[in-house]
Amino acid sequence: MIAEQEENLIANAGMIANSPLGLELSESQCQALAEKVAILCLSDGQYLIEEGQKDDTLYVLVSGQAEVVMEAAEGDLVTLHLLRKGGMVGELGFLDGNPHSAGLKVVGSCTAYSLSRADFEFFINADPDLMYKVMRAIIRTVHNILFDMNRSHIEMNNYIYKTHGRY
Repeated sequence: MIAEQEENLIANAGMIANSPLGLELSESQCQALAEKVAILCLSDGQYLIEEGQKDDTLYVLVSGQAEVVMEAAEGDLVTLHLLRKGGMVGELGFLDGNPHSAGLKVVGSCTAYSLSRADFEFFINADPDLMYKVMRAIIRTVHNILFDMNRSHIEMNNYIYKTHGRY
């Protein structure tokens, strides 16, 4: 039983090392973080995050795909983005505790790991360097999302106002 738990911990540390959170972490930091994460196996149509709900958990997709969805005015779901392996979600709710502005719906089957804010806060005193590096990874992800949104906004403006000779 103990050997099986150690194997799972090593596997989880490997998942973290190969994810956006593990980019700057040492092997021992990945192992320490692996002790705090939970592994989730999800089925087609399940929601990992629900729009409007509060959730202080950070999720990273290990395999599979999930749609970022938002409810339109008439109740229809609109897909905003498709996340794949390595996608990180729930960053802002994890940091500030506000309700999610969109949902995350699994397409096919999906595996993810989750980290709650309470479990992460363990590292404030235990390993502040780990905490700093994970926060950098989260900010890097949020920065990439903002960059993509700004680029899409420019493209939409170019289309609407027929500027820059593209349309």
